[in-house]
Amino acid sequence: MADNSKNPFKDLGKLIKDAPPNLKSKVMNDVATAKLIMDLASLFTLNVKEALSGMFKTRRKN
Repeated sequence: MADNSKNPFKDLGKLIKDAPPNLKSKVMNDVATAKLIMDLASLFTLNVKEALSGMFKTRRKN
């Protein structure tokens, strides 16, 4: 191995720069859209499962 190779662990303590505002807003919009899609998918899949199980479930009368 070369002795003059750069150690990436020394860069961990350096100051982290902020992301540009336009990139930050785009990422936040994408995250909000993904969360909305996940919530809608969860809403429809959970309710369909319960509705189908309730329709096909027969109850015994004692």
